[in-house]
Amino acid sequence: MSRLYIVPTPIGNLKDMTERAVETLKECDLILAEDTRHTQKLLNHFDIRTKLVSYHKFNEKTRSEEIVNEILSEEKNVALVTDAGTPCISDPGYELVKRAREEEIEIIALAGASAVTIALSAAGIDTYEFAFYGFLPRKKSELEEALEKIKKNSVKTFIIYESPKRIINLMEIISTIMPNSTICVMKELTKLHENSFYGSAEQVLEKLKNHEDVERGEYVLVGYNNDWEENLSTGPAVSLQAILFDKLIQKYYSLKEAVNEVVEEGIASKNDAYKASLEVKKFIENYNK
Repeated sequence: MSRLYIVPTPIGNLKDMTERAVETLKECDLILAEDTRHTQKLLNHFDIRTKLVSYHKFNEKTRSEEIVNEILSEEKNVALVTDAGTPCISDPGYELVKRAREEEIEIIALAGASAVTIALSAAGIDTYEFAFYGFLPRKKSELEEALEKIKKNSVKTFIIYESPKRIINLMEIISTIMPNSTICVMKELTKLHENSFYGSAEQVLEKLKNHEDVERGEYVLVGYNNDWEENLSTGPAVSLQAILFDKLIQKYYSLKEAVNEVVEEGIASKNDAYKASLEVKKFIENYNK
């Protein structure tokens, strides 16, 4: 049976290439690579001689259709790699995997390097739940709008990718929009000159400004939005939560009944009442653990 393999590659240190990944790339009939020149160096290092074909964001849709047809008609095993890390995570691959799923082609994803999980595990920031945003818009107004949405997200831990030329600008805007956030910025993960900067948004900004090689290497930013908690403590959502609690305790309502009554009484919209009920539910679940 022909298969599509999703194969992670090292994000810096070649020793992070797994034996299984090397074996898979050697045994496949075809390797799809974001940048064939970059991937060829990796293949040469591990003496992998499998045929390479380009697969990037500019040809993703058309190439996906071609590859799926080739897998089906010629029963080929194909491996998808990206320049570094796990394919489809802020990199090309979604269109191919989607088409392969639609055609019921077997998909095998290998374990391996991913900047998201590496950074998250080492950041010293709550990992119970997190939101990954990849690269944010470059235009200032759009970047500010994106960060405002991140600030309002009830998932308080966030992860952002950023280039060395824009990391200072990103931190300046975060310092303005979410000044009380806890931030860990990491650069050159798994590489020789790996470094990290931890503290408040303002502290991290100052550390980056004083870092002589700030414009070298790729960055991963992990943040925790303390501002969201502060907004909750004084905002309408807390009083709404209190009202829901009151109905649960004093009237023996279910959470659904409490939400319906709050909406009927005109205290809050259905959407706001539902959001508040999720916080109440989460609190109750944690309390009962």
